[in-house]
Amino acid sequence: MRASLRASCAEGAVSELFAACAGGAVLTAWALSLGATPLVIGLVGALPLASQVLQLPGAWLTLSFGPKVVAVITIGAARLIWLPMVVLPFVRLTTETKLQLFVVVVAAAAILGVLGNNAWTAWMGDLVPGRIRGRFFSRRTVCMTLVGTTASLAAGMILDALTPRGWKGHALGGLSAVACLAGMVSVYLLLRQHGPRLDAGRERPRWGLIADAARDPRARPFLWYLLAWNSAVGLSASFFSYHMLSNLATGFAIAALHGVAVAAVRIVSAPLWGRAVDRFGARPVLVVCSFGIAAVPAIWLFPTPAFLWPLALEAALSGALWGGHGLAAMDLTVDLSPAQARPFYVAVFAAASGVGFAAASVLAGLVAVSLPDRFELLGQTWANLHVLFFLSAVGRAAAGFAALPIKERGALGVSEFLRVLGARAAGRLGWSPSS
Repeated sequence: MRASLRASCAEGAVSELFAACAGGAVLTAWALSLGATPLVIGLVGALPLASQVLQLPGAWLTLSFGPKVVAVITIGAARLIWLPMVVLPFVRLTTETKLQLFVVVVAAAAILGVLGNNAWTAWMGDLVPGRIRGRFFSRRTVCMTLVGTTASLAAGMILDALTPRGWKGHALGGLSAVACLAGMVSVYLLLRQHGPRLDAGRERPRWGLIADAARDPRARPFLWYLLAWNSAVGLSASFFSYHMLSNLATGFAIAALHGVAVAAVRIVSAPLWGRAVDRFGARPVLVVCSFGIAAVPAIWLFPTPAFLWPLALEAALSGALWGGHGLAAMDLTVDLSPAQARPFYVAVFAAASGVGFAAASVLAGLVAVSLPDRFELLGQTWANLHVLFFLSAVGRAAAGFAALPIKERGALGVSEFLRVLGARAAGRLGWSPSS
């Protein structure tokens, strides 16, 4: 198990290298270089989570063929499918055709990634003991963040250095090549991890498990929370990088530095959140982080090209809270899913997240193109994306209340958890609730 957990940490780090070279600001750079509109950018941003509805057939595949087999094949394919992007800048095709091919590659990678994520989550639920799950995934998050931060900064600097020289296509093609190499290494590291233990009581694949998961009284509040939360997040998530590059004129290096700041805070906070999840429960961590993250899109209302310092506050808040939110959501996904039918529970949770995010992201793109690029209100000049940031902040705050009905055995109440945090911050109490 220890060797498998070490390989899992390494695979997570390599996956972040892939993401840095084929996602985030680089994905936005591809879209902008191919003439994508805000609507297309919204659609591209929606694809990974819109594809979550395919978690349902993914669950059937996982139960039919085993989580390790499905995870290795689909995750490897999702990363190696970027190979055509290595040569796309150099082939003689119209910009419109290149944009269409780009969208096809992103869509195919998203679909394969969804199938792989279902199998991987079920696999990790069996492999990682519950008593150390929070701490393990916090360590894995630190490894991922360190590599992802370094790679994202390097990618941004490469794009900023080569774009003025007319070599943007070369930079994007080279980054795609690195992403594919990372994909091959990730397959090797996945193969080094032990498969899940055989369980004679595991459910056979049957579509009725979907209804069972949706009707489960323990799982249903979490299901509604995921739908509400991802709908609110989807209103803005696809547009932060676009806003920085197009409206704030930061350049790719500054956009990458913003990611570095988020990552640095996340590295510091992840181990603390991991211990909190293990000791106090995932539910109070999820509730606290959800309400805190509601302020993140609101902060984006204030920066201008000459006034960027609010982004430092946003980076600190995002880094501190998104790490805790991710660990808590992962722990609840596993905890609320019976081992025998876990792939279908994971599928239902992910489908709810994907439907909410995708619908909101597409709606956000339509709103953005229907509004003027600039407009006056209350004596201030606003961009169309500011409307989306405001709506997302309100939606996230409302979605935070949907986390309150979630039940978790042995978890502290939210008010008690806040008292523990406050007492620790004041130096009067340790992490143990019995102290």
